[in-house]
Amino acid sequence: MLIAGHYYTLRVERLSDHGLYLGDEEGEQVLLPNRYVSKENRIGDSINVFVYHDSEDRLVATTDHPLACVGEVAYLKVVDKTIHGAFLDWGLTAKDLFLPNRNQQGRLEIGRSIVVYLYTDNVTGRVVATQFLNGFIHNTDLSLKPKQRVDILVASETPIGYRAVIENRYWGMLYRNQLFQPIAIGDRLSAYVRRITEDRRVDLILQPSGYEELQQAAERLLEMMRQGGGRLPLCDHSAPEEIYALTHMSKKVFKRSMGYLMKRGLVRMNEHETLLTQ
Repeated sequence: MLIAGHYYTLRVERLSDHGLYLGDEEGEQVLLPNRYVSKENRIGDSINVFVYHDSEDRLVATTDHPLACVGEVAYLKVVDKTIHGAFLDWGLTAKDLFLPNRNQQGRLEIGRSIVVYLYTDNVTGRVVATQFLNGFIHNTDLSLKPKQRVDILVASETPIGYRAVIENRYWGMLYRNQLFQPIAIGDRLSAYVRRITEDRRVDLILQPSGYEELQQAAERLLEMMRQGGGRLPLCDHSAPEEIYALTHMSKKVFKRSMGYLMKRGLVRMNEHETLLTQ
């Protein structure tokens, strides 16, 4: 069964004046309009498509890739408002995403981007958005582990840092005093699980911990020196602000990484700069 808001790999079943009719293993068919059809497409070919409802409430397929599909969070721009709700740009040229009034939180402005979750409406079968994430994002059944690498979307700012959605499923927290790079609401980032508390709170960090962090930071410094003609205008005496401005690292991470490189004979440092030795 084909459901709006999802990707499918479908077989070309027949040609029509309006495009290609694609079918699944259960025999259900959907139209791929001519604007997405290639001259190389033939009956029997398999095509990866995204399925959604058009303006006349018909299921159609597209080879475009939306910014999000059902079951995902996204940071989308408000492009229109009506008495029934707002419309968001989700990356499909032929269709905007509907955000009903009942799913809105606060006043919306055209041109502003907001964090939403996409789901299938039980009544209409259409894909809709909501700003009320807690109905879908929660930490009831956590399947995360400390030090695990995860994908996150920064959802909101708090006095102590930023709340983030982890893997479209869980809530996590990035603490302001552990951030060594600027971030903003809507950013998609890679992060690491720092710890999971007894009350199922997930603390995140943007840098891997321990030896892996050291290796990655050291490699970044080497690459910066290679691109800088074999030198980096920083040393142990450089101010933390100066180090961060050039490397986006804390002074602690910078010194540990440089020590790691010097022990291996890859760099040498004087009172003004660090130089490659190879």
